[in-house]
Amino acid sequence: MAAPAIIPGTPSNGIRIEKVEMAFEDFKYRTPYKFGGTAVDRVTLLNVTVEVSNAAGKTAKGFGSMPMGNVWSFPSTAMSYETTLNAMRELAKRIAKITGEFKGTTHPIEINHTLEPEYLKAAADVSRDLALATPVPKLCTQVTASPFDAALHDAFGKILGLNCYQTYSRELMGYDLPRYLNADFKGESLASYVSPTPRDWVWLFHSVGGLDPVTPDELKERVNDGLPETLGEWIKRDGLQRIKIKLQGENLEWDIARTVAIDRVARETRPDVEWKYCCDFNEHCPNVDYLLEYLRKVKEQAPQGFESILYLEQPTKRDLRADRGNVMHEAAKLRPVVIDESLTDLENLMLSREMGYTGACLKACKGQSHAMLMAAAGKKYDMFLCVQDLTCPGASLIHSAGIASHIPGLSTIESNAREYVPSANAAWTAKFPGLFDTRDGKLATKQLTGPGLGAVA
Repeated sequence: MAAPAIIPGTPSNGIRIEKVEMAFEDFKYRTPYKFGGTAVDRVTLLNVTVEVSNAAGKTAKGFGSMPMGNVWSFPSTAMSYETTLNAMRELAKRIAKITGEFKGTTHPIEINHTLEPEYLKAAADVSRDLALATPVPKLCTQVTASPFDAALHDAFGKILGLNCYQTYSRELMGYDLPRYLNADFKGESLASYVSPTPRDWVWLFHSVGGLDPVTPDELKERVNDGLPETLGEWIKRDGLQRIKIKLQGENLEWDIARTVAIDRVARETRPDVEWKYCCDFNEHCPNVDYLLEYLRKVKEQAPQGFESILYLEQPTKRDLRADRGNVMHEAAKLRPVVIDESLTDLENLMLSREMGYTGACLKACKGQSHAMLMAAAGKKYDMFLCVQDLTCPGASLIHSAGIASHIPGLSTIESNAREYVPSANAAWTAKFPGLFDTRDGKLATKQLTGPGLGAVA
């Protein structure tokens, strides 16, 4: 008979939540960031602090921060930006109450596993109470809950004096992975999928939004704030070698021309670089045929540019079950096709594999617990994995960079806030050299070894 799993919350390792505090912080973008057909010009951060204790009498405070990201996680043509943002604000208050009332003593992943159903019920209540035209989606609920989850992982590491990536052993978690995933993971612990120490650096994927000037003639009016304002200027200043191309998915000629132009500027500016691109349609392609035609035309017009495409991100609608006809088998023969908005749980990951997707995007904004579990699942099923941004500034970028630097096989991350909302990074840049400001196309992650998430001592 197999040995019984360690009971979670044993006196030696569990944490108990004593207090939960939250606050909002608003910033304006220096220039709008267009993706998924919408231009965003502001961000509201949700900052969470939790105080925890353990059976040994120790206490610690953990911190988590995340952009609310309502345009991405709760898109709506029927409701305004303020309506969806206010729904997330209200949901955050209810999540804070639910989290603060949890009286178990256990690991953060077990806390999140237990509370997520309650968070989803709260989202349904918010949808009803505010008479929303469409209900708060699961993805939006995860984004709203993510700083609470992050704060718990941060606190757990701090109370033990460990970086949080050293806290995923069977002994500290109390359960093996089947509790959170499926029977394929029998006898396995999360620690086997996570590196306890970060790699020295990760590649920076520089985002080119739908409104961003690629060439000087596209620049209608300069911001004149001392930062680069065209793609060529960004490449020269930051030594870029990786580019994320935001595409429309509703205008094939524009998408092709945009990709070809970006490739041309990149090669003219730095002809010595082995360029790599991520092409992100933000689920706006009408069907897989659009994607295949896009790839065919790019290959025809810019053969080197086509070869530089590293992966394709969420080309069609996020509701995979409602879009079963758009299978990605043919496209995935050409390049990895990655789910992003669709990835809310293991069920959708498995469905995406059936539909031909070969990769998955990990995001801090879906929660540290979620990212770690999906990383394990992605590695188990031999999927292409990447880490993407939610225009994360400050502590949320440190959180995101931690994921990118601790999952074996990953080597890239975005850092969009440095482009669009650098004011939100101002207090962090000097504390983490090379992470918020780069000149070699890489982000320095070797320094992310502090306790918890490593953002606040």
